[in-house]
Amino acid sequence: KNNISVKNVDALTGYLVGGTLTITLIMVGFSIVKSFALIFPPAVLFVLSGIVFGDMVTAVLVNALATACSLILPYFLGKFMGMDAVDSLKKKFKAIEKFDSFTDDNVFGVVFVGKVACLLPSDLNSLVLGAMNLPFGKYFFASNVGLFIINILWTLFGMSGDFTNIWSYLYLLPIVFITLGGVLYLSKSAS
Repeated sequence: KNNISVKNVDALTGYLVGGTLTITLIMVGFSIVKSFALIFPPAVLFVLSGIVFGDMVTAVLVNALATACSLILPYFLGKFMGMDAVDSLKKKFKAIEKFDSFTDDNVFGVVFVGKVACLLPSDLNSLVLGAMNLPFGKYFFASNVGLFIINILWTLFGMSGDFTNIWSYLYLLPIVFITLGGVLYLSKSAS
C-alpha cells in the first residue's frame, strides 16, 4: 500500500509526526513491542532515528534508551521459560555444556560479540542468554555496549548514507573488524 523501499525511505518518514518527545516515545514504544517479535533487527530503528531526527546526538540517545528498554523483556522471558530447556540440552550435548561453562567465565565477551556480530537477532539472542541464566547486570551492560556500537554506525548510515549506493555500506565496515577482534579475544580465552 505504501510502496516501501529504500528509494522512498525519506518520504516514508513523513508518517512519524510530532515533536522530539513524541517521536522518542514512539521509537521507544515500538522498540519494546518489537522485542515480542524476536526477529526484527534493531538496525532498522537505528537507521530510522538517523533519518527522522537528523541530529546524531539525539538519534543515538533515543536509540540507546530504546535499546535498553528492549533488552529487558526477552531476557526475563528466557530466564523464566527457557532454563529447563537449556538444562535438558546441556545433559544431552556436551558442546552446549562446554559453551555454557565458557560463557560463565566470559560473560561480557560472549554477550558483546553476540550483539555486535548479530549472529542471532538481538531479541532472540537476549532470550537465549536469559535462558542460560547469565547474571542480568553483566548481560545488560555488555548488551548495551555491543549495541551502542551498532547504534552509532547504523544511525550514521541513516543520517548520511545513500541506500541505493553500495559504497555507502562501508559505514558498517567497523562492525566486521570489531566482531573479528572480539572473536579473536574469545578464542584466546578459550585456549
